[in-house]
Amino acid sequence: MTAEVLIVTLLVLFALNAPIAIAIGGASVVGILIQGDFPMMVMAQRMFGGTDSFHLLAVPLFMFAGALMEAGGISRRIIDLANALVGWLPGGLAAVTIVSAMFFAGISGSAAADAAAVGAILIPAMKKSAYDSDFSAAVLASGGSIGVIIPPSIPMIIFGFLTGASIGQLFAGGILPGLLVGSSLIVVASVISKRRGYGATFQFSVRQVGRTFRKALLALGAPLIILGGILLGIFTATESAAIAVVYALVVSMAVYREIQWRQLPKILIDAAVTASLVMFIIAAASIFSWIAAIEELPARLAGVLLALTTDRVFLLLLINLILLIAGTFVETTAALILLVPMIVAMLPALGIDLVQLGVIVVTNLAIGMLTPPMGICLIVAGTISGDRLGAIAWRIVPFLLVLLIDLMVVTFYAPLTMWLAGMVAR
Repeated sequence: MTAEVLIVTLLVLFALNAPIAIAIGGASVVGILIQGDFPMMVMAQRMFGGTDSFHLLAVPLFMFAGALMEAGGISRRIIDLANALVGWLPGGLAAVTIVSAMFFAGISGSAAADAAAVGAILIPAMKKSAYDSDFSAAVLASGGSIGVIIPPSIPMIIFGFLTGASIGQLFAGGILPGLLVGSSLIVVASVISKRRGYGATFQFSVRQVGRTFRKALLALGAPLIILGGILLGIFTATESAAIAVVYALVVSMAVYREIQWRQLPKILIDAAVTASLVMFIIAAASIFSWIAAIEELPARLAGVLLALTTDRVFLLLLINLILLIAGTFVETTAALILLVPMIVAMLPALGIDLVQLGVIVVTNLAIGMLTPPMGICLIVAGTISGDRLGAIAWRIVPFLLVLLIDLMVVTFYAPLTMWLAGMVAR
């Protein structure tokens, strides 16, 4: 009975548009009251215990590093490099937007932060070059979603925390899928741009690539240090986040000199506020997950799905469908904490590695960031461009279709994920 009330209460609070953390926490309170065997003090204990993790320390650190890199002159240098690399394609600025988002994905681990940093510069540039506003926003939203697939990825950190999967292997496993997604989005943007007559920004020049690469070399150092250190086993994901913060401080303040000491408190506070929203959701969801585990809810839900079919392919398709629907209506962190225990319970029947499952889950939720009403990348892009979500949603359809194809490749072609992941120690 408790499990059923827990789910119904959660759905009702979601329907009432309650904030994600409040909805999950409120449902948990109702669950504890109905269960009746535990004092309310257990909520505080579980909320603290749910966030008291060395792995989760990477979340605020990566967000702080990303904020420093964005405020420290990194955006302009990375966009200049992306322009030199792909600006010669049809719809050059659209391709530049996606490539820039891929570079930023290696810095912050947050899709919303990536979309905001890139869009602030490139949405006005595309409008000035006569690109349709809603198309520009759709390109930005689709590119921003790559931010949680290419490491460092905050959802991958949370997945590793929940399941015990190696975060280093998850990071490595996301590299090739992220490159696949980015490349396919560039193709779609270029095809649409050619039909609409959006031209290139300039002709390709090796000299220009070399010049912009030299200027952006230090800006690209953070993702190289993060990924290189993890892949080589030099440090953990959390240690790499701390190193990224130090690196961002040195580059932004001592080399580029675009951040002054007086600006640091505001940057730190902004990053802390953003990180606290994520951690609050994790804390509330920890209570929910604890009650759900007592009621054996994940195992029961997994049993319902396994009762429908034991066919591996059909189960994977069914899980993808559930995740896509969840990503449309539920914030990414909450979706991870609510659904991952159920999905992991079916792992033996799925016949795939836990790391591949993590990349599949994150890719699904990345697609959910493009779909209303909870598509955070769509919301960020619409806010910057000034377009209604409904108008952007129509423009996003071609990008969604190719992302679904990419998702099928990630799901059913294990080497794409496991080749690099296999090189990293668990």
